[in-house]
Amino acid sequence: MWSPPPVAAARLVYLLFASTALVFVFLAATPADAGDAAAGRAKASQQCAVCHGANGMSQHPEAPNLAGQVEMYLAKALEEFRSGKRSNEMMTVVSKDLSDDDIANFASWYNSIEISVQLPP
Repeated sequence: MWSPPPVAAARLVYLLFASTALVFVFLAATPADAGDAAAGRAKASQQCAVCHGANGMSQHPEAPNLAGQVEMYLAKALEEFRSGKRSNEMMTVVSKDLSDDDIANFASWYNSIEISVQLPP
């Protein structure tokens, strides 16, 4: 019966271990407590819509579109505004009183909005 040389076997074990570890890293990076999009929508209509638009599409050049944005990115950005790690005059004020649930809900709401992209002719 054929068996791989010791170096090849060690590489195979290493690749299997690395692949398994990578899967766990990706699973750990996903939000464990996904937000409530409906709650995020309700609060966003009161707190975010003036700058970012009711549908997450801003009408102001200084406020970014949030519709369809990656949930983890939005949550991280709001957490960084709240902590002061990231700075913006308006967002620092708006985010300072947000709870972790508010942040998760906003991120879930804006991520749930489907957008489409059309390339120019």
